[in-house]
Amino acid sequence: MSLGDVAGLIAAIAFVVLVGFLIYPLIRLGKLFDQLSQTVKETGDHAFPALDEGTETVRKINQSLDDVNDVSDALSTTANNVSSLTDLYGSMLGKPAIKVASTLWAVRQTVGDFFKGFGRGGKKVVESTATPAAAKPAAEKPASKPAAAAASASASASTKAGK
Repeated sequence: MSLGDVAGLIAAIAFVVLVGFLIYPLIRLGKLFDQLSQTVKETGDHAFPALDEGTETVRKINQSLDDVNDVSDALSTTANNVSSLTDLYGSMLGKPAIKVASTLWAVRQTVGDFFKGFGRGGKKVVESTATPAAAKPAAEKPASKPAAAAASASASASTKAGK
């Protein structure tokens, strides 16, 4: 055996030892890839039904929103109809009612003013428009001191009662 043969034999033995050390990590790496592919497959199997359920949920929510839109449209139409009816009844019944009320008020005032001038016994009392010179209104007469004090006391009492 020559020196080159021994060197080749040592290199071959070193390569076998190196392969022996690398076989265990390579087997573990293969098992890891198998588990990884199994996990991806299971995730895909669980993801598709979840996506289908999510799609179904969104479809149901859209249907509910369409129902809410239909109800709100109907409510808006109803509100507009009620508003129109209110305006119609106001114009049809309100104006005549106001006219009747104003006519009744005018009749009442006229009748009241007509009968106001009659005294007891049905005779009409005519008030004179001329005032005699001796009869002056009470505001122009000078008030005595006790009367002025009583008037100011009653005015201050009514002011305090109003507060």
